[in-house]
Amino acid sequence: MPRPMKWRKVCCLPESNKFGPLDLKVDEANFVRMTVDEYEAIRLIDLEGFTQEECAKQMDVARTTVQGIYAEARKKIAESLVNGKVLLIEGGVYKLCEGFGNGCGRGCRRYRHGWRFAGSDRGD
Repeated sequence: MPRPMKWRKVCCLPESNKFGPLDLKVDEANFVRMTVDEYEAIRLIDLEGFTQEECAKQMDVARTTVQGIYAEARKKIAESLVNGKVLLIEGGVYKLCEGFGNGCGRGCRRYRHGWRFAGSDRGD
């Protein structure tokens, strides 16, 4: 039996969650779906300059987990760019952080407290 998936700590949700060609017919075949934790790994490593080890500590997961999340995120970005598909950021198994100083460090950009569940806007 596989281990249960561990929550990934995320410090902010994307301000925009849809990116892609402006002239594209929007249907399911033209979408690439990226999870919020994949977005966070890209933000921390590529934008904030974290190492994978620092990113893992920030997200409260193993470095090997971040390595897999990051590789999958990069593949999805490449598919969107190369194949002209819309990149949609949504879902995943994550928990929003409680703000700078509450277990978060230099990459924290949190703007909302509480739990966040895949496909749900409810805070529990």
